[in-house]
Amino acid sequence: MFWYFDPLYLVFALPALLFAFYAQYKVQSAYNRYTRVANSLGITGWEAAQRLLRSGGLYHVQLDRTPGHLTDHYDPRSKSLRLSDGVARVPSVASLAIVAHEVGHALQDKEGYALLRLRSGLVPVVNLGSWLGPILFVIGFFFLGNYTLAWLGVIFFSGAFLFALVTLPVELNASSRAIALLRSTGLIVSPAEEKGARAVLTAAALTYVAAVAQALSTMLYYIFLLSGSRRRD
Repeated sequence: MFWYFDPLYLVFALPALLFAFYAQYKVQSAYNRYTRVANSLGITGWEAAQRLLRSGGLYHVQLDRTPGHLTDHYDPRSKSLRLSDGVARVPSVASLAIVAHEVGHALQDKEGYALLRLRSGLVPVVNLGSWLGPILFVIGFFFLGNYTLAWLGVIFFSGAFLFALVTLPVELNASSRAIALLRSTGLIVSPAEEKGARAVLTAAALTYVAAVAQALSTMLYYIFLLSGSRRRD
């Protein structure tokens, strides 16, 4: 799609990109470390999910498997909690943290947590805007010199930034709920286990901070180019 590369883009995008790489490194490092640390109760992620769902009164939530590595997620549309094999089968501290986080999302859904509902509502907008926005901007700014079309691209892409911004507190809230759930149900029984669970959840939170930074840097780049062009005109 890009026949022209603007080196100025790196000024905006590179710091966020490097932070994203760092966040991914922290996630993998924390997961790899604490997936080798067995939890005191010796229960797998699947068993932990069953206990946590029962304790939260989430009997309507279906527990399923999902392929891939660290692909665990809660789907509010189908009311399904899906666990990867690496989490479902392993009796580790990392498994407890990841499962409790996803159960936290299920509790948000049950309670009608406003930001989760907002994020779900933004999904169609993001799916359209995240790919259409850059296309409209590039065509409008670089090829046609049509600033109205380019600004329209910025508006479409801003949905991706808003989605990332809303996602961050949703994820932080789910992680806070996760620690509370693990404590209240007795699934973590020592300070060392809680420390490990927090390390996994904190590392995961960095990826959402990185997503905000990446979306913001791209949007600021677009706005900078358009604003500079208007001043020259």
